[in-house]
Amino acid sequence: MADGTPSADAEDELPRLALREPLPAVIEDPTALRITVEAVRGGCGPVAIDAERASGYRYSGRAYLVQLRREGFGTALIDPIPLGDLEALNDALGDSEWIVHAATQDLPCLAELGLRPTRLFDTELAGRLLNIPRVGLASLVKDLLGFSLAKEHSAADWSVRPLPAPWLEYAALDVEMLVELREVLVDRLRESGKLAWAHEEFEALTRFAGPAVRAEPWRRVSGIHRARARLSLGIVRALWEARDLVAADTDTTPGRILSDAAIMEAAIEMPKGERELRSLPTMRHRAARQNLTLWSDTVAATLALAEDELPTLAARYDGPPPARAWPERNPVAAARLAACREALRSIAAQHDLPTENLVAPDVVRRLAWEPPAIVNSDTVAAALRALSARPWQVGLTSAALADALVMLSADDNVG
Repeated sequence: MADGTPSADAEDELPRLALREPLPAVIEDPTALRITVEAVRGGCGPVAIDAERASGYRYSGRAYLVQLRREGFGTALIDPIPLGDLEALNDALGDSEWIVHAATQDLPCLAELGLRPTRLFDTELAGRLLNIPRVGLASLVKDLLGFSLAKEHSAADWSVRPLPAPWLEYAALDVEMLVELREVLVDRLRESGKLAWAHEEFEALTRFAGPAVRAEPWRRVSGIHRARARLSLGIVRALWEARDLVAADTDTTPGRILSDAAIMEAAIEMPKGERELRSLPTMRHRAARQNLTLWSDTVAATLALAEDELPTLAARYDGPPPARAWPERNPVAAARLAACREALRSIAAQHDLPTENLVAPDVVRRLAWEPPAIVNSDTVAAALRALSARPWQVGLTSAALADALVMLSADDNVG
């Protein structure tokens, strides 16, 4: 193809990405780590870094393997579990640029080990800024570098020991060509005039500490829309909190302790006593029955609560309510949101960007729900900055968003 992207017909013929050097031994003792630290210090250029967690198996988001690669050094696979922290490695890297893929997934667990970048390049985010349709690592390696990269162990339980050799090879391949991928993406960002935008995004990521804590995380239980009474919601909340304590204590992902389906069935049926709870179909699984007395006591305690001790039907929000509720609750704000979204879609199309990367959807909702008292490009720009929008985003959007908000002021008779 003209742009160098492999065609669909040639996809099956792409060479399989392979390690350029033999698979390194896993570093799992202080002596080996000290040797590695000094060798990494002697390398040059940016460092490709990745981490493997045990999502779906463990409660914690800790890293169970850290992979890094650097020119002049090669690849290292580090088991952080017996080592504690990796502060010495962080010191050796100094202000070197990190190359990561999907940084928000790995930065929190790496920070727990004492690894914190001062500069980074996120290959996934770069792909999004370039409006590449598929930005998974395997897709970018295939489409931009011409290699197939299998992802068959992405959902593995990385907390098991010893780690199988095929898993370790998979992990090493995740950093094998990140440096080369960065170079291609840098060229494309420069050609499209987006390199400075990318640097602003990456600089903001160096301060990323993790996702925001939700006010009522239990309301994310799957199927909670079926709970239409405060007492049912109270059972959902109580079982979620009890499950979370067991999950944290055993370092097991909550869904393996008690399924969301079991929580919802108990909330709807409101069983009286352990026998009734045991008879529920979703409670017949062995994992649920291991703590059946706890679940029964939790439901019983909730059934004894006074009305004012139960959760409200409406969720509490740190910010505006869900946009689907706006037309009824605040039609003027709903019209403002629609106008802002349309303005952003136009700008995004002009610059070949995904709209959500032009301005974060939550920022748009907050601005439309509560715009500045006096709306103009300067006040909108100030509001965007206060909501952590980057300078390039403010520069592209503040005037258009101000125009959209001015056309639909709070005094307009909308709907």
